[in-house]
Amino acid sequence: MVLSPTTDALLIIDLQNDFCPGGALAVAGGDEIVPLVNLLAEKFPHVLLTQDWHPATHISFASAQPGTLPYQTIAAPYGRQTLWPDHCVQGTPGADFHPALHVPHAELILRKGFRPNIDSYSAFLENDHFTATGLAGYLRERGLKRLFLCGLAYDFCVRFSAIDGTALDFECLVIKDATRGVSLPGSMDATDSALAEAGIQRVSSADLLAP
Repeated sequence: MVLSPTTDALLIIDLQNDFCPGGALAVAGGDEIVPLVNLLAEKFPHVLLTQDWHPATHISFASAQPGTLPYQTIAAPYGRQTLWPDHCVQGTPGADFHPALHVPHAELILRKGFRPNIDSYSAFLENDHFTATGLAGYLRERGLKRLFLCGLAYDFCVRFSAIDGTALDFECLVIKDATRGVSLPGSMDATDSALAEAGIQRVSSADLLAP
């Protein structure tokens, strides 16, 4: 696959300690993709990262919803909200990027999920599907049109970022082997179906790393 150095970008989603083994919301094998993401980043002059950045009493935390447990859902003002263990709390080691992630030329770190009363899976829109993060404006002003997504987790933040980005007229491709999923019941199959329905191509890192 031929990459454009001017209009293509690598979008690394939430490759943070709390989403890796040993973290508060660990994704199985989440740390395994870090060396591959580093290799991919070397191929792209434009690299952007997202960072979950929650206040301690965030609406998505089961601890903030009395009588609930992680992975239950509640009716939030903006729709159904899955409840999670406390994770990626602002200023904590769990919110830091994985220490082996090496992308010194990354040009943007977009923090999301920092509003106490709304969650944000997508890099583009918060979970009300209306409140913008500002990423789309940044990409347009920089002339970046095609996004290759990797990171954590495939069935949540990667999924919704790719779908919202596509709806906002960016070409989004998911590098499937450079992601891992939370794998709640049915979530992986639902993600495969949702990406296919949105016309989002899933590619292999080999397509991009080949000489």
